[in-house]
Amino acid sequence: MTGSGCPEPRRGLTGSQHRPTAEAMSTSSWRGLFDLPRDIAYFNAAQIGPMPRRGVEAGKAAFEAKARPWTRSVPDNFFQGPEDVRSCAAHLFHADADAIALVPAASYGLAVAARNLKLEAGQDILVLADQFPSNVYTWRTMAERDGANLRTLSRDQGQSWTETLLTAIGPKTGLVACGALNWIDGGRIDLASVGEAVRAVGGALVLDLTQSLGVMDFDVRDVQPDFAVAAGYKWLLGPYTLGYLYVAPRHQDRQPLEENWINRAGSEDFSQLINYRDDYQTGARRFDMGERSNHQLVPAALESLNVLEEIGVHEASNHIAGINQALIEAAAPFGLRADIPDRAPHYLSLGLPSDAPADLAQQLDQRGVKVSQRGPRLRVSPHIYSDDQDIARFADALKAVLS
Repeated sequence: MTGSGCPEPRRGLTGSQHRPTAEAMSTSSWRGLFDLPRDIAYFNAAQIGPMPRRGVEAGKAAFEAKARPWTRSVPDNFFQGPEDVRSCAAHLFHADADAIALVPAASYGLAVAARNLKLEAGQDILVLADQFPSNVYTWRTMAERDGANLRTLSRDQGQSWTETLLTAIGPKTGLVACGALNWIDGGRIDLASVGEAVRAVGGALVLDLTQSLGVMDFDVRDVQPDFAVAAGYKWLLGPYTLGYLYVAPRHQDRQPLEENWINRAGSEDFSQLINYRDDYQTGARRFDMGERSNHQLVPAALESLNVLEEIGVHEASNHIAGINQALIEAAAPFGLRADIPDRAPHYLSLGLPSDAPADLAQQLDQRGVKVSQRGPRLRVSPHIYSDDQDIARFADALKAVLS
């Protein structure tokens, strides 16, 4: 049951008969793919990404189909949709579809990794300071289970997160858990270099790519992680409760978190389900969550992934990087600083002046600018829909609040 590549959406299920082709799409038309009012500058994709109109249409059609379940075949309902999504997600990892599991959250994927990796007593688990909680709690529990040490790394002034990690990796390193960037400050991590260093000491690498997959190039062939997961509702613009887990071939015969019927070999034949089997579906499918078919979410997720596929990671990344550079220039006169070494181009975390109001994000929100405030930093995360008018609104709102 190998995926056949990111397929064209099935028009009868999505209602997207008149969508633009990849050749016809340009940066000027990307905003039109979303239901974004002109008086809103949405710079909060790092918290939750808006779903494209096509995804919304597909979700609506799927809910309408649930009212008449007899109109859908078993293959459509339970098998084809998940395989289409798996194939699309595999493209973003530069992996084969057999290496992708469908999971409900990044924490689920991290738990799969923790279950199937074993450390020796006294080995170190390396995480970054201010790492997202799900990517810390998992390793606290694992450290207690295995008698390992959880080490939290902080970077020195002017030091990149890559330098911090490479300095810390050594003979005691059993596992490194991080992302492609620090989610608070946006500092980039050279995962290929980190992966090479971890392999040199015999350690494992587990990645949470929620804040980068789809808008920052990633290739499992270069990084060689043991596991890598991404939630789908942020930069991937999909529905909540559907994410994607890459499992390296060397781990694909390990233990899933749960034992559910659809992950077993032969589950396509409903008439034979009580002929219980010990063998699983091929590749990483054994790690799929229960009810992976997600009849209402999968069609919406597929359309969102198709939008990103049509635009392309490099094109999206370049567009967002250009928007961020303009935002940096717009913010500079008001004392906001882009001061993070080796910042990920799509991710902007601005240092605030000492006299900035504690409720700056709320005041900007009142002026139609949607951002997040994380401690002493303003996180500004545009996406493919952001444009020059959004930049102007951001500048005007800063002037109104900080002048």
